[in-house]
Amino acid sequence: MKNIALVVILFACVFGIQAQTTKAPKIVVGIVVDQMCYDYLYRFEHLYTSGGFNRLMTKGTNCRNAQYNYVPTYTAPGHASIYTGTTPSNHGIVGNDWYVRDLKKSVTSVSDTRFSTVGSATGGQAAPMNLLTYTITDQLKMASPQSKVISISIKDRGAILPGGHLSDGTYWYDYTSGDFVTSTFYADALPSWVSRFNTKFDPAKDLRTWRLLLPESTYLMADASPYEVVLTGKSSATFPYDFPAMIAAGATANTLFTISPQANEILTDFAIQALENENLGQDQFTDFLCLSYSTPDIAGHAFGPYSRELEDMYARLDRDLQRLFASLESRYGKDGFVLFLTADHAVVPVPEMLVKMKLPGGYFFLNDRLQVLRDDFIMKYNADLLEYEINQNIYLNLAKIDSLKLDIDEVAAFAANELRKWPEIKTVLTREQLRSGAAQTDYWGELLRNGYDESRSGEVIFLLQPGYLAKDLDEPIAHQGTSHGSAFNYDTHVPLLWYGKGIPQGLDLYEPIQIIDISATLVHLLNLQRPGSMTGNPILPLLPIKK
Repeated sequence: MKNIALVVILFACVFGIQAQTTKAPKIVVGIVVDQMCYDYLYRFEHLYTSGGFNRLMTKGTNCRNAQYNYVPTYTAPGHASIYTGTTPSNHGIVGNDWYVRDLKKSVTSVSDTRFSTVGSATGGQAAPMNLLTYTITDQLKMASPQSKVISISIKDRGAILPGGHLSDGTYWYDYTSGDFVTSTFYADALPSWVSRFNTKFDPAKDLRTWRLLLPESTYLMADASPYEVVLTGKSSATFPYDFPAMIAAGATANTLFTISPQANEILTDFAIQALENENLGQDQFTDFLCLSYSTPDIAGHAFGPYSRELEDMYARLDRDLQRLFASLESRYGKDGFVLFLTADHAVVPVPEMLVKMKLPGGYFFLNDRLQVLRDDFIMKYNADLLEYEINQNIYLNLAKIDSLKLDIDEVAAFAANELRKWPEIKTVLTREQLRSGAAQTDYWGELLRNGYDESRSGEVIFLLQPGYLAKDLDEPIAHQGTSHGSAFNYDTHVPLLWYGKGIPQGLDLYEPIQIIDISATLVHLLNLQRPGSMTGNPILPLLPIKK
């Protein structure tokens, strides 16, 4: 009898341990920092506390070679790829905007006029219906309807795409009202806690002056720079940013709020309120909070990655993350949650700065070059066959090509050959090359193919040389600020940090990891079926090994 009892105890212990290792966390928190370069973890490290970014780097796992495996590297494709575990060629979000032939205009990735704003009069005609597959958050809801998914951001696309189709609450900032809103796709009214939150902050009254957080000698980047955008109400792009005075001088309070680090602070407050008021992580069903910080991107476009403004922005964001992490550990314990932090893209240095430093880069003046292409079409075919351009996609006038009884692929090949004559162009591919898979033989072509959707992309897609940005007008005073979207490492190499239940501590991974591997890893941490058209692979060192 003693032997039998011992066997029973051992059996229970073994299977008890197994059940413990396979049990999903109380909550998963996905954090996306909009426009964060990988090296911000290290270049700004001297400004960080021990409880923000450094907590994840020293007590979690740092995937140091995480890359985007497609172009264009924009906000909407980035968020969609993180949460679907696949590329735009499958999830269909080929840009922040794209051209719709039937409408004869471009549309945003989440715009949807079938739905109305909830919480304001504007800003909410949006839904995830352009997302052609489903997300890890959708998969969680299907497997466990009792689980809750809440998704928040300043940008609509930063909230809508991570939350997926089945979100229990998706909220973003309305530039007109200054409030957080949603759409009738999700609900007919805001929860009372969101309505109460909206009453606590008014940018017109409560937006503070942006001063340096730390002593000036702490910062590496110079303050005055000719490469930064001067905001309305300012005479120079230098500290301090007296937002109340700028508003009095005619700047729009709600817009200034989104470029201020105070927006990160408010969004963090909103996230903590969501944890509390939605009772996330309080039962046996795993919940999911999606949080996207948009302001680093908004400020990054204006000031660039080598600015004191971005340096101070990240010092302050580090403190916001410290508050959030402390709240999570207080609520759930260190083993009660899993968290990942990444970025939807990084950013190119200001091209004018590259030019002045005699580094490769510059500007590609799009209007001028497209006119050259139109003239080439007229000389060849006696007709202008260019209908639209966006995201370096050339949309041909298919109706006119058909009326002239021309072959679409022959016209596209002609356009591609003309573009290849321009020195700022690195690679050009046509729809025939992208559809046939011929692009797979080339690294850059593979990235283009991963970002291509036949129904939404153009007939010709081109990449610029490293360091170049397309601009609409050749304005001498416009060589300030920067952008992203390319296939190069300054846009594709981003941070990826993991922390929490079962995540190895103090581990640096240098193996190549694709951004689509995040959700493929969450599949196993949450014991879920792989969603829809997921193509990513799990990051094996993050997963428990059973013997």
